[in-house]
Amino acid sequence: MKLGKTVLYSGLITFSKTLAGFISTKVVASVVGPSGVAVIGAFINFIAIVLAFGNGAINSGIVKYTAEYKNNIQKSFKLFNTALFISVVFSAICCVILLIFSNYFSILIFTTDKYSYIIRCLGFFLLFYALNTLLISILNGRGLINVYTVVNTIGTFVSVLLTCALVYFYKVEGALYALIFSQSLMFIFTFYFFFKKTEFPKKNFKLTYNKIIGKNLFSYSFMAIITALTMPVSQIIIRNLIIESEGTDQAGIWQGIMRISDAYLLVIVTALGTYYLPKLSSLKDNGLIRKEILQGYKYVIPVTFVGLVTVFFLRNFIIRLLYTESFISMSELFLWQLIGDLFKMTSYILAYVMLAKAQVKLYIATEIIFSALYVFLSYIFISFYGVVGTTYAFALNYFLYMIILFIYFRKLLKIKNAEFKF
Repeated sequence: MKLGKTVLYSGLITFSKTLAGFISTKVVASVVGPSGVAVIGAFINFIAIVLAFGNGAINSGIVKYTAEYKNNIQKSFKLFNTALFISVVFSAICCVILLIFSNYFSILIFTTDKYSYIIRCLGFFLLFYALNTLLISILNGRGLINVYTVVNTIGTFVSVLLTCALVYFYKVEGALYALIFSQSLMFIFTFYFFFKKTEFPKKNFKLTYNKIIGKNLFSYSFMAIITALTMPVSQIIIRNLIIESEGTDQAGIWQGIMRISDAYLLVIVTALGTYYLPKLSSLKDNGLIRKEILQGYKYVIPVTFVGLVTVFFLRNFIIRLLYTESFISMSELFLWQLIGDLFKMTSYILAYVMLAKAQVKLYIATEIIFSALYVFLSYIFISFYGVVGTTYAFALNYFLYMIILFIYFRKLLKIKNAEFKF
């Protein structure tokens, strides 16, 4: 799969997700307002954390080894079955934990125990999240981006219909339920198209565990768990800092700019995830790795720059289109948020190199350090500048992250056939 073709398919996925996101965001913002958006944002962060533990945090490992075992069907099914076993066991364990500690998690995430039943519901449906992620990771590793595109497009629009209906009838609670049920619906479509469009027979999928492959998959778990914890947890902390300093509505304004940022960067992030991780995992020659990195920058930097400039000049239109007049103060947050996005995407290509080559120590160190720095900078800047200070912290944090990665990979980037040990 070529990068250009991957970007095209990623663009289709992004278009469908963005359009669906526009509709659901508008409905949610209109019905529940900024404070409701803040609550929903907190739950999205919590789901990201739970999902990582719910399948053993082996997604990246599945993608990597699916790509490596592409020509060995026997080894591939040992991988798939081991991943299935891990997903079922870990989702069951997490389900029990969510059921027992639902009140505690509700207070931790929402500062109230009134949403404990939402936490329990998430526990019951967690297995569908895990199985959907497993199948998607296999499609990704096999380079079946066309099937991946179909699954995501259909599932996305069904999810947005569910979201609109539940929000209309049940307000904030409806939006939270929609986040849970939509993944279950996505699994139905993924399951159907996976077995319809691939050569994998259902009977070959069994709950068996291979120790060697399991060990290889779990070698990626630590990195994935750190990723799943650092960014969502840092966002939860920052959201609570904003609530304490500026109020819940301002936290909703900040959540709104984060959602816009994620939406327009989705095409790049999707392309990197579907192309670079399996591609870089399969490359052994440093010259070829360097070539892929430079080719990535050839696409990523121009696309990101055009996107952020467009978003900046259309920011007031975008706010009114996606949200309501009560969100118009968000306009002040765009400049430094978008600059931070440019630094973020510039860094991400090298971050994928760390992930693909299992550079565990560097990856974990940078994730923890820069997530903590993001929180610290936000605390400082919020105290001086209010909610706009979070965007200063975001930009500065990713600028420093980008510089550190450039320094570390400088030999690989500058010298054509560099002796760089992974």
